[in-house]
Amino acid sequence: QVQLVESGGGLVQAGGSLRLSCAASGSALATYVMGWYRQAPGEQRNLVALATRGVITKYADSVKGRFTISRDNAKNTVYLQMNNLKPEDTAVYYCNAGQTSTTAGRFWGQGTQVTVSS
Repeated sequence: QVQLVESGGGLVQAGGSLRLSCAASGSALATYVMGWYRQAPGEQRNLVALATRGVITKYADSVKGRFTISRDNAKNTVYLQMNNLKPEDTAVYYCNAGQTSTTAGRFWGQGTQVTVSS
């Protein structure tokens, strides 16, 4: 069992940057495939970025070149660096831990709000 807590969300102007953090407890993040998902009002939750247990990462087309996922297994933390933010990036961002790279895992954080103003 792993518990996930996100932080780092907030209000930023278009073109700005934010770094989200996901701190884990109860289990080692190194054993999980880690992902960041987001959900805007009235929309489904979608994958933003994913990092396997190794060095493989995957990104949604809409964030490629702007977002970077990284993991610090020593700190049991996963990050999402978001640059050149756009109003359409506005959503609640969730951290996820699972066992495969094809579907979301069963462990979710509580989410952190990111709002990008134009």
